[in-house]
Amino acid sequence: MNKKKSFNISSFRELLLVGVVLLLCVIWTAMNSQFMSLNNITNILRQGSYTAIAAVGMTMVIVIGEIDLSAGSLVCASGLAGAMVCKNTGNAFLAVITALAVGLLVGCVNGILCAYGKLPGFIATLASMTVLRGLAYIITGGNSVVWQSEAFTSIGTGYIGVIPIPVIIMCVVILFGYIVTSKLKFGRYIYAVGGNSDASKWSGIPVEKVKIIVYMIMGVLTALAGLIITARLGSGQPSAGQNFEMDCITAAVVGGTSMSGGRGKIFGTIVGVLLLTVLTNGMTLVGINTYWQQVLKGVIIVISVLADTRSKGKK
Repeated sequence: MNKKKSFNISSFRELLLVGVVLLLCVIWTAMNSQFMSLNNITNILRQGSYTAIAAVGMTMVIVIGEIDLSAGSLVCASGLAGAMVCKNTGNAFLAVITALAVGLLVGCVNGILCAYGKLPGFIATLASMTVLRGLAYIITGGNSVVWQSEAFTSIGTGYIGVIPIPVIIMCVVILFGYIVTSKLKFGRYIYAVGGNSDASKWSGIPVEKVKIIVYMIMGVLTALAGLIITARLGSGQPSAGQNFEMDCITAAVVGGTSMSGGRGKIFGTIVGVLLLTVLTNGMTLVGINTYWQQVLKGVIIVISVLADTRSKGKK
């Protein structure tokens, strides 16, 4: 009965978000006819793909009852690593592998600090965020890193047919996230650990390994998003990824992922990404100040968390 009720509440929230997205599309189109142009729709999907890729990992992290504040700095670090390798070797494949390896390493370290170091995810990833951003400026001297490989650039700017490559990558990542969380035993472990870590350990679930693997998934997906963003910009920037982690967290929370862990769905997160991207794109088109956009995002976070708290209270 409780599971059915939870499912109904979750499904209603997702349907409501879809309705809000459609309403926003109508409003923005009425205010600016360019909103529904093919070029702008493609732009929305491309912009949303960066956040969606990392938000899939962030959803898993939040579901296990943790958080990752290092995502923005990892976007920067992984992108710079890929850019530097591509600049010095001209090998796009090696650049991609290097960037993903950086993400895997950082995710592993974050996971170990949380699982075996017993540090709260907030503290562990805050430290990672600071270290990575500092190293980015130290290694580059605050300068951009530019390469000459069209193959590397195409990761962020290319198309397969009429579909942007980042959107295709996003769809693959979403499918991966859905399979992991909904179809695999490991997915059940993720929800169990987030629901009650102690009870999960007593049931024989390897809680520490689950946390480390989830953080490693988060690291790789964030690095992938960093690669795409860097390739799109055309250079590695030590300032890239500022506040990126907040966009991922906001999308997950708006999509129904509980900040206290144990509850959240990939579909809800993706709808949350779409809502935020449509909202931001529309406000930009109609000329709303960027600072007011930040204010509105903050209000959305508060409303989402309050809604989550109220739904728990009713249960």
